[in-house]
Parts: sequence; C-alpha cells; structure tokens
Amino acid sequence: MRRLIVKDRYLAWDNGEPFFYLGDTAWEIFHRLNRDEMAYYFEQRARQGYTAVQGVILAEFEGITAPNAYDRLPLMFADGKPDPAQPDLEGEYSYWDHVDYAVDTADRHGLFITMLPTWGDKFNRLWGVGPEIFTDENAYIYGKWLAARYAEKENIIWMLGGDRPLEPQHRRIVDAMAKGIREMDANHLITFHPPGCRTSLNTIENADYIDFHTSQTGHGIEQCYESDRVMLEMAAGSPKPYMDSEPRYEDHPACFNDRIGYYWNADDVRQNAYWNLMTGSCGHTYGNHCVWSMNKKPGSYFPFTWNEALLHPGAEQIHLIKELRLSHDYFSFRHAPELIGADYAGMGHLAAGRGDDYGYIYTPLGLPVTVNLYEFKGSGQLRAGWFDCRTGEAQVFAVLPNRGQTTLVPPTQGKGCDWVLVIEEVH
Repeated sequence: MRRLIVKDRYLAWDNGEPFFYLGDTAWEIFHRLNRDEMAYYFEQRARQGYTAVQGVILAEFEGITAPNAYDRLPLMFADGKPDPAQPDLEGEYSYWDHVDYAVDTADRHGLFITMLPTWGDKFNRLWGVGPEIFTDENAYIYGKWLAARYAEKENIIWMLGGDRPLEPQHRRIVDAMAKGIREMDANHLITFHPPGCRTSLNTIENADYIDFHTSQTGHGIEQCYESDRVMLEMAAGSPKPYMDSEPRYEDHPACFNDRIGYYWNADDVRQNAYWNLMTGSCGHTYGNHCVWSMNKKPGSYFPFTWNEALLHPGAEQIHLIKELRLSHDYFSFRHAPELIGADYAGMGHLAAGRGDDYGYIYTPLGLPVTVNLYEFKGSGQLRAGWFDCRTGEAQVFAVLPNRGQTTLVPPTQGKGCDWVLVIEEVH
C-alpha cells in the first residue's frame, strides 16, 4: 500500500513524489447523497483536479437522527440515544456500506477521503443540532472501530475536530478518539479541523498525533484578507506542514448575512488560495456553500443546488494553484517576502514565494509589482512571465538582469484581475 508521508514541511508519497493537497469540503456527502449522486460528484471533482474530499461520518445536519438516502442511520440506540460504541451494521445497504462505497469510488478517481469521524456538535453542541453523544470511553471505542474498518484503504486521511472549540472535557474526547484510531492505523496521516478564526495549533495544543496543521480562516471579514498571516503563524508555531482547511466558500453569504446582498465568489476564493500558497502551505481547501451542504432547495442562504454549484467558476479554477506549484521544483519552495520591493494594504497586498531558481509574486488586484531582482543569484538572466489565475495561461514577456529593482504591470487591473508574476533563472 502506498502511503502519504511528511517530507520537508510538505506532503509526499512514500517514494518521494510530491503530493499537493487540493481539497473540497463535502461535509454532508455520506449523509445526503445517494450512490448515483456520489458517483457524479467524484467524477466531476476528479476532472477538476482535486486530490482530496473532506466528508463527515456523523454529519452536522441531524447526521445521527435523520437517515441517509437509503433510510439508514449510522448508530444503534441505547437508552434512547445514538451510541458511538454500536455502529448499525444490520441488513443490506447499511450506512457503513454507503460510506464504503464512497471511499472506493473516490479511490477509483484518484481522490483521498479526508474523513471526519464526527462533526463537533456531537461532543460540544454549543450551536447546531447535536445531540452530544461522546464520552472519553465511547470515543476511543468508536475511533478504534472506524480505523480498523478503513486501515487498509490507501486513500484515507483522518481529520479530527469539526468546527467546535475544545474545553478540557472535549479535548479528552478528541484525544481518546485519536488514540483509538492510531492503535489500529499507523499508516494514515491525521490532522484537525478547528472552529472559525482558529488553527489546530491554538485549538489542540501539543497533540503529538497531528501530522499537519490546518486553520479555518472562515467566511467573515476577520481573517479573509489576511489568511496568509494565519498560515505564517502556523509556520512559526510548528515545524509541521500547514494549510487552510476552510477559507471563504464560493456562493457563501458574506459574513453569514444574506441581507448584505454579496456572496463570496470565484475572485474571493482565488485570493485566499494564492495568498496561502505563497507562504509555503502544503495544500489548500476549496469550498462551495451549496456543495458542502449538498443543498437541494435553493433559497437566499443557499442560493443554488449542489450539482449546479459543483461546476461554478471557482471550483473549475482552483486546480490551477496545484498546477502552478507542480510546474517548478516542489520541495525547495518557501515564503519569500524579500522579493517584494513595495507592497499595498488590505485586499491588494502582495505575497511571494520562491524555490531554488524561481519565484512567484501574487497580485490579487492586478496592481503593479515592484520586484527585487537582485535576490536572484543565478546566471544573470531572468525570464519574467504573467500567470493568469483564471485560465492558467502563462506567457513570457521579458528577459531581465538579476540586479536592482523593476516595476512590472500586469495585463489587467481591478477586482478579479489577479495574476502571478513568475520569475525564472535562465540556465
């Protein structure tokens, strides 16, 4: 069985081949879709270039009390309450047969399932439906059983948490679940999904079972224009890989308020993707508000059906961050603010990363880029080109000396006119 490993702050296959985590949030996929719908979903996400799908076993929307598409529940009941220590396996087409189908179908399309054993409201209701059903003891049993079922599947990444803060009693539950998983599965990576405007570093401090960290920069304005700062905080706080597992979703009401009349769109989700990429993140997660929920009844808060939203522009464009990263030496890439000669504030701020013989500078509004050419120490000749974040088209437009500064102007300017300046040393 091939394995994903951590290599030089990035993810890789165990043969050393780079792996770029490009995720989609499909939190309700096991709970709300039937098999034909699942097959279509995975086919489209594979075509669009994703490498992982984030789904929740015990889902947020009444995932343990409302049945799935085949009228099945995941758990047996004890004393009138769903019991995590007793998965319901009876009969044909059990809930777990349906999860198995999703894992196997994703695998046929070359996709990982980033599997959340439960949404956070099942151990810390706080908001949402719940009910709270986990204790330290049954969390360990559930984690151990779940890991045994999927330990031999190549395409699994474990993601604990689920959008809730952790008081000490909740931390004990997550730790117990992780212990159960790790006892039965030493091969798959484990990460953590934190609540909004938090990271796994400041939510589940000192958890040695975490292989890579994630943040939820979220859907409000608190962090959406500074998500790269959050990535750099994770980089400074741990030597492990890091990424954003829930940035702004396409088609999400800005700030959770549909009365504002603005929904985050492809331009917005690209900003977070490229800002984060330039920090040296190990990947990125895209999301669409109507897809994670597998919405089937459009309204003001969920404006499209899931299968309409599946093909929206941001979903079709996000793979270009993966193509850009894989187009040059992968493991030498690092955050490179030294390439930027002058910056802008707020939504217009630039971000830069570089490898051993190349560099990228992202300009989210197409504003002019002043680049410190003297930071490149190679042959003396530099090739400069603009990478179009909407189409992936790239064209060399100049050859420059590796000395001094120069200011370069992208082909277009304004919101939605984002570009990456690509500088390459000519050998």
